[in-house]
Amino acid sequence: MASFTGGVNVAMKIPPDKYEATVAFYRETLGLELTHAPEESVADSYRLAFGGVTLWLDRVEGISEPEVWLEIKTDDLEAATAHLANGGIETCDEVEPLPPDMRAHWIRNPAGVVHLLEESTGERLPRL
Repeated sequence: MASFTGGVNVAMKIPPDKYEATVAFYRETLGLELTHAPEESVADSYRLAFGGVTLWLDRVEGISEPEVWLEIKTDDLEAATAHLANGGIETCDEVEPLPPDMRAHWIRNPAGVVHLLEESTGERLPRL
């Protein structure tokens, strides 16, 4: 059976009309250091250290409410996917494109929260 651990990435998916104010909140109001990190899969993105995790602020077209996405690491992607499917959790890779060389799937927990299920190779892998 595959093992699971929490990852170090958390992504906040933010509607365009709330994006600039949210970025300003973390940068100006809280005074945290943000790094502009545009990604092909989202309209715009910043990242920041947030305790022991990396928080990604992603502007996403077509949503009206913010969402929080989490990361789960596994040592065996196929076994993990099969185990989750046996528990009624299917992949939903259509939620956002993944790089073709990334060993990962998107899943949703029973409450609908998106998680990146990513095979860990012992190195720090790409972001959510």
